[in-house]
Amino acid sequence: MKYARLTKEQLEELHEEFITFLATQSITGEEWKTLKNEKPKVAEDEIDVFSDLIWEGVLNKVQYLENISAQHMHLFYCAEKEMKLFSVKVMNPDIDLTTEIGFNWFKKNWQSDFVEYLTAAKAYTEDKNLDIFMLIQQGAVITRGSLYQWFESMMDAP
Repeated sequence: MKYARLTKEQLEELHEEFITFLATQSITGEEWKTLKNEKPKVAEDEIDVFSDLIWEGVLNKVQYLENISAQHMHLFYCAEKEMKLFSVKVMNPDIDLTTEIGFNWFKKNWQSDFVEYLTAAKAYTEDKNLDIFMLIQQGAVITRGSLYQWFESMMDAP
């Protein structure tokens, strides 16, 4: 398995897609029940293949990721050939960016001496989707990119 097995809840949400997947493998509902009972390893392998297909489809569409902790924000843009990063570090230990109060403080004080910025770009390894997946495994979440785009506009402004 290249990525991670979907959770039981995710599989339940994708029930119809999984049935279609099994059909493409020429596995009927009855055969699936038999596989699960008599050859659980083969059934798990099918779930793993399906999971990787789903992950691949999701990762192909990712453009923006965010990983926000108490004192840091890492905002990623997944461009064609490289990943771009806006990194924010809050030097005020009383501020927690994961709270509404902390984030509101940041919105008012983003230009203060208590906030440091770093921008970077990094080429992907030979597997762009795996690079993105590793960030998700480390706590990044897929977003629409509004925070990244806001930073981009602020950094480009005169």
